[in-house]
Amino acid sequence: MIQRRAFLLASAALLSLEGTGVARLIRKAPLGRGGTIRLPGAYAPIEILEDAMGIPHIRAQSKHDAFFGQGYRVACDRLFQLDLSNRREQGRMAEAFGPRFVAADRASRLFHYRGDVDAELAALPAEVLECARGYVAGINARIAEVEADPALLPLEYGILGVMPLRWDVRDLARVRGGGMGDADDEVRHAVLQARGLLEYDQLMDPLRPAWKFTVPEGLDCTAVTEADLGLLLDDARPLPFGEIKLGAYDRELDRIALAAQGSNAWTIAGSRTATGRPILANDPHLSIGGASPRHIAHLTAPGLDVIGGGEPGLPGIMQGHTDHFAFGRTNFHIDQTDLFILRTRDDDPDQYWHDGRWKRFETFEEEIAVKGAPPERVTLRYSQGRPIVSQDPARHRAVAFATVSMLPGANMRFAMIAINLAHDWASLRQAFKLHVSPTNIHYADVHGNTGWHAVGFTPKRPRHDGLFPAPGDGSYDWTGILKVEEMPNILNPREGWFASANQMNLPPDYPYRERIISFSWSDSYRYDRIAEVLRAQPRHRLEDSVALQHDVQSLPARALVKLLPASPSPAAAPAAALLRRWDCGIEADSAAALLYELVMPELSSSFRALVIPPAAQDLIKSVSLSQMLKLLADPDARLGSNPVAGRDALIDAALAAGWAKAVQLRGPDPAQWKWGDLHHVTIAHPLSVLPPIAAAFPKIEGGRSGGDGTTVMARGVNPKRSFDVMHGASYLLVADVGAWDNSRVLLLPGQSADPRSPHYRDFYQDWLAARTHPLWFSKAAVDAHAVERSIIVPA
Repeated sequence: MIQRRAFLLASAALLSLEGTGVARLIRKAPLGRGGTIRLPGAYAPIEILEDAMGIPHIRAQSKHDAFFGQGYRVACDRLFQLDLSNRREQGRMAEAFGPRFVAADRASRLFHYRGDVDAELAALPAEVLECARGYVAGINARIAEVEADPALLPLEYGILGVMPLRWDVRDLARVRGGGMGDADDEVRHAVLQARGLLEYDQLMDPLRPAWKFTVPEGLDCTAVTEADLGLLLDDARPLPFGEIKLGAYDRELDRIALAAQGSNAWTIAGSRTATGRPILANDPHLSIGGASPRHIAHLTAPGLDVIGGGEPGLPGIMQGHTDHFAFGRTNFHIDQTDLFILRTRDDDPDQYWHDGRWKRFETFEEEIAVKGAPPERVTLRYSQGRPIVSQDPARHRAVAFATVSMLPGANMRFAMIAINLAHDWASLRQAFKLHVSPTNIHYADVHGNTGWHAVGFTPKRPRHDGLFPAPGDGSYDWTGILKVEEMPNILNPREGWFASANQMNLPPDYPYRERIISFSWSDSYRYDRIAEVLRAQPRHRLEDSVALQHDVQSLPARALVKLLPASPSPAAAPAAALLRRWDCGIEADSAAALLYELVMPELSSSFRALVIPPAAQDLIKSVSLSQMLKLLADPDARLGSNPVAGRDALIDAALAAGWAKAVQLRGPDPAQWKWGDLHHVTIAHPLSVLPPIAAAFPKIEGGRSGGDGTTVMARGVNPKRSFDVMHGASYLLVADVGAWDNSRVLLLPGQSADPRSPHYRDFYQDWLAARTHPLWFSKAAVDAHAVERSIIVPA
């Protein structure tokens, strides 16, 4: 927590600027662009041309310097975003913000790689490592600039009284990142099994492909509790800025929000396009409302020419194209984590039973610096390199968290560089060996080839399926990971198109029983709508992809309309009539869309209360939309002795409740109801809970949106929190493969996170209106559209 003295000083400083102050401060815009800039770390001069949307086109004489330019420019635009993420992952929040952050720091440090970091770096392709060194040097060059001239610092630093941390390329291999994975699912399965209620989990998270739960031999499900998650809960909680109470954190709401996030991508062969060239479209769905998760850049050097959206802090481009091929990505689903229950020694809880003998935990003592308080020493324990997330000496019990991110070679932060350096499908598949996170990779090249590859580290589990915690005595240990060649993939599919939208997309002939990947996938509504549209377009155009990215046709709404009671009650009749006249488009100006979005939470809540026993409701806090609609379409005894009447009564009550809610929120006249009047797009600083931050970083707001979490134009909402857009595609790309200057792009809200920059919100209105911009790529086009030129000269 920010110390009271520093907080009050910052507040007073901002208040003293009132009237002529904050506005004048925002107009200064000391962004360091244009002209000649002398920086340490570059090998040779670097030219950067900036277009009207603030996209830097970086021309360097080496790949190292191209990535140097990317690091430097993302730090110019997003330094605090980079720094806050880096500080959290380093476990160094408490030294800047005080004692309340110690728990988060301890949890973060638990996921620092404890093997030989230098060996990890040495195992990387030399060219990849050199590019990473360039990226880190570019960030540090910007930090050196702001250290030398504090007027260049982003506003957050003066308000919070901190300075940015320098970066080290070794941290890219050392800091692996935590994450719950599916550990909480494993605990839930075990507790439900102990209660004899596991069958009801299918209504929350159906197993796909069809599978049967099997409890690992030796696991006592009655002994499993949420306490086994231990430090994973500390790692998952939001940072305690402002007056956030850790105990008030509702993990279920975050789980629902996370499950709703996803992405769309489709790749269309030239045989099915109007031009004969492939088209690749991609719109990653991430959180909307805080810092933009993408920053666009163009990196050019001998042997390198790549453009697109990158993640601030991760070197390289995640979604875009090179001069040879376009590439996109969506979340694939891989179960990459397991909980292992260890038996500890009665007289020495730092020993555990494994492979037939007692072994001692590997322990690491670390000191956490704490602002305004003495440093705190913490002991971090590991079993076979797996973090120990909880210990209970009284029960002779400890829990190890196995995650692929902690394996030797799991150097995800270098994977994008390798992908960017590839030149064809074969070299790209070599790059995938570095790619840890579960991803569908889409590919289309200038020779007309199209391909899909599922990538990500997939554990080999010879004795269990990952759906429960497993005994940690060694008998259930992983035996490696699947090879890239063993993962699902296809080159030049006969259909001429393919798409991924986080649905279960294992090919029918994939040997999933021998190569267990995952049983938890997103509902297929977005994919099904994409497939419906693409199948009907034998000559697909670039503008068709743009339109499809903004498609708001709702397949769940279609399913509900089919189920409307034939004779609704008087309270439900107006709602039923309005929905029957509706085309099922979640349009911003639609009254029926507003009504539908209010009916569905009512229906889901009452459905859960009816079909989930009270003894399971503390664990099954939501139901799968697809499972609910499936059961409503084919009702059985779970809906009562007369299932059809029970179904109709549920829907009737939800219609009446949704109508009443609409009247309460928007008045009695449905002609005045518009979904966009509730469904806003508001961008606020991630720390806007702090008044000085909120004052210095005005909200970007006023935008109305259609769509929801199931439409192709994903604009997800969590009604338990608000009706604002919570997630969606803040970056959208449509690539015309080979005619690259035709490609289109959007970004929300802009390249810069500094309100003094003209690129703080310049994409906002265009993003709302689906007005895409050209993504200039050729030298001639970039030169013609450049509005600013700067030269970086090595210091």
